[in-house]
Amino acid sequence: MPQAKLKTQTTSDDPIKFIDSVEDLEKKEMSKMILKMMERATKSKAKMWGETIVGFGDVHLKYESGRELDWFKMGFSPRKGQMTLYILNGSNEQKKHLDKLGKFTTGKGCLYIKKLEDINVDVLEDLINVSADKAYGQQ
Repeated sequence: MPQAKLKTQTTSDDPIKFIDSVEDLEKKEMSKMILKMMERATKSKAKMWGETIVGFGDVHLKYESGRELDWFKMGFSPRKGQMTLYILNGSNEQKKHLDKLGKFTTGKGCLYIKKLEDINVDVLEDLINVSADKAYGQQ
């Protein structure tokens, strides 16, 4: 049986134009900062994935179920209620940084930050750096 095509694909849209279109000024500034951090960490230029996700690097994922897909190593999306960072993989090294990060929530593979003042920016950059090497379980 053929696999269903992944809904979120890379686009030719400009990530900088997308970030500039973000109305919330704090999310816009946070997006610019995170873009620089993720570009340095992954040594990859930002690409748009769908209409609202800025992704960095490329990884081919294979699941135990046999499902395969092309995805980004890490990324973020300035959502209305919070900034979503696609960086978590459950490593012990990440957990050490999360303990020092500040106020946030997590979901499967995601880190959610409401306000920049809620977190330690230096710890966030360290977390992004350690996450770049082990994105989505790529050891």
